[in-house]
Amino acid sequence: MLRLTELRERRHRIPILLVSGAIILGIGVVDWRTKPYVSLGFLYLFPIMLTAGLIPRWAVVVLGIVCAALSELFSALDPSDAFIRLGFEALALTGCGLFVAELSRNRRLMLEAEDRLRILVETSPAAIVTVDEQGFIERANRAAVELIAPPDGHLVGLPIAAFLPQLHHALRKEEGPQFRTSMQCRGHRGDGTSFLAQVWFSTYKEGATPKLAAIIADVSEDRAAAVSNPSSPNHHERMPLNDREIEVLRLLVQGLANKEIASGIGISESAVKNTLQQLFAKSDVRTRSQLVRVALEQYRDLL
Repeated sequence: MLRLTELRERRHRIPILLVSGAIILGIGVVDWRTKPYVSLGFLYLFPIMLTAGLIPRWAVVVLGIVCAALSELFSALDPSDAFIRLGFEALALTGCGLFVAELSRNRRLMLEAEDRLRILVETSPAAIVTVDEQGFIERANRAAVELIAPPDGHLVGLPIAAFLPQLHHALRKEEGPQFRTSMQCRGHRGDGTSFLAQVWFSTYKEGATPKLAAIIADVSEDRAAAVSNPSSPNHHERMPLNDREIEVLRLLVQGLANKEIASGIGISESAVKNTLQQLFAKSDVRTRSQLVRVALEQYRDLL
């Protein structure tokens, strides 16, 4: 059974328009047959509200005027006031239709934004999770699942305290301004092993509900490398980047593939690969996920 939100999807446009046309025709016929006993003009609100989110604004206005004219045509009221009634009816019907159209448009834009955010999170090479007000993981991308590795391969619905206890305490249920920060803490994987985690997180609200979003990186190997080789270039000042390297790094952090990066900044895909190799050399890393972590650690102000 279709829900109301599904009915307003573009793929249902033609059937809904046909049904609305049939409803308008049916109301007109019944209104004509019941003349002069009762007016059914108010029923035209229903087909207008049904189609308002699927047609342009000018079409909503035209539909409202046509329905108002049909209502007045089969009315048994005083003809001398017909134009005044027609104006008020058209204004009421079109106003209601435009209001519903705006609500539908806002809803559609919100759903599109949620889809873009979901795709960005799922395709990002960085481990990203969101946590609800109760401390349970609400969203987690593939990188997060691979990093934390729960036994069943699913993080959604599990308490964040089981993997990152300190992150659970960062979720503030009381009223307060949004804040973002980073920290290092001890994390726990699903198999019982622990790791040193670098976490960048931010609180936010969805309506009145407090939530938290976090990017998680395993820095255990980096800490061990720093201890064994304290003169490693990773722990000196960051290497300078040119404009192209900054642009490529920014799009890489957003989870874009090489082809999408090339299209985004107007260069060839081979130029993107060459720039990435330069970034690997400057950052002393070998994988894209490691490069994302270095970008978040050392170049956040440029990104």
